[in-house]
Amino acid sequence: MSHQPQFDVVIYGASGFTGRLVAEYMTSQYGTGVSWAMAGRSAAKLAEVRDEIGAPADTQLVVADASDPTSVREMVANARCVITTVGPYQLYGSDLVAACAELGTDYVDLSGEPGWMHEMINAHHATAVKSGARIVHSCGFDSIPFDLGVFFLEQAAQKRFNKPATRVRGRVRAMQGEFSGGTAASLGATMVALGKQPELLAVLGNPFSLADGFKGPTQPDDTKPYEDEVIGQWVAPFIMASINTKNVHRSNALLGHPYGEDFEYDEMMATGPGEQGKAIADIVASTNPLAGDDVPKPGEGPSKASREAGHFDVLFVGHTNDGEEIRAGVTGDMDPGYGSTSKMITESALCLVQDCPDLPGGIYTPAPAMGEKLIKRLVANAGLTFELES
Repeated sequence: MSHQPQFDVVIYGASGFTGRLVAEYMTSQYGTGVSWAMAGRSAAKLAEVRDEIGAPADTQLVVADASDPTSVREMVANARCVITTVGPYQLYGSDLVAACAELGTDYVDLSGEPGWMHEMINAHHATAVKSGARIVHSCGFDSIPFDLGVFFLEQAAQKRFNKPATRVRGRVRAMQGEFSGGTAASLGATMVALGKQPELLAVLGNPFSLADGFKGPTQPDDTKPYEDEVIGQWVAPFIMASINTKNVHRSNALLGHPYGEDFEYDEMMATGPGEQGKAIADIVASTNPLAGDDVPKPGEGPSKASREAGHFDVLFVGHTNDGEEIRAGVTGDMDPGYGSTSKMITESALCLVQDCPDLPGGIYTPAPAMGEKLIKRLVANAGLTFELES
């Protein structure tokens, strides 16, 4: 890192709904033990949020606005790591990634925008390698439980069978909580981008589009319901699968294909057995949870009680080429889109800063960047579990 940063972590977007939760978690979990600052467009709004969440009165406030690249660059120069919750990232994040890559500042986001991520990798990976910046996309519900869940399962398969699970099923067994307004806004921004750049359709439709040019086998069909005999339930398409599967394949590529070059992976929502399971699967498949008037707008979100009542539970079932089976579960103790996500991204930033001194620069997914170190932090601090089930 070529500069001398003032802060270990800067939370960019701290006056927004999710950024506020990140700052609140940082305050409650780490207090004054970490050098951190709150950043956003308005110093007055940042001060108001700082006082409302009970952050120390001397918590530093940094004014930075995505429409003013100079202010963004100054913020980046003063941070060892930037947490950004300012999305959609394809609208507000490109200058920030460029500045971090150039100045050698670590970076974590909540991006579920594969088209934009593809552009950032192509534009800035080489610069980040040179500067030492570790840039890690998708450090929230998309895609940490899935990316690290597969990583955890594969580590166990190697230990048990001395070979990878080349076919892995991700099955969401339970999920309570709202999708974030940012997720809905990102989808809208992606649709607009497709209208202007139709070539992005190939990126969005290719499961290996983030895998640095690697072309793997045809992947399982995750677009329609079916009865999954492996888990004994009906399954339906899972709306986050499009980004999660791409990140899992990127992780496999960045790690040197320890899951196998013939690795197959899909994600589905488990809806139960029998006729009732089929009926629910059909409803899930025909419903867009990001449509309608109930979806929060960016900057909005559920109440504290709703966040704390939320949870998620994901099953991973792996099979080796010889048919051996291994199962693991990943759970979270708060709603996925806000409560758990705010904890996951904070722990990701601190993992980079505190636990990964030897990680080279580049643009990463969570598993190859932090792997077991991040799993350990999430279990210890953030209410997640990673457990073998068979």
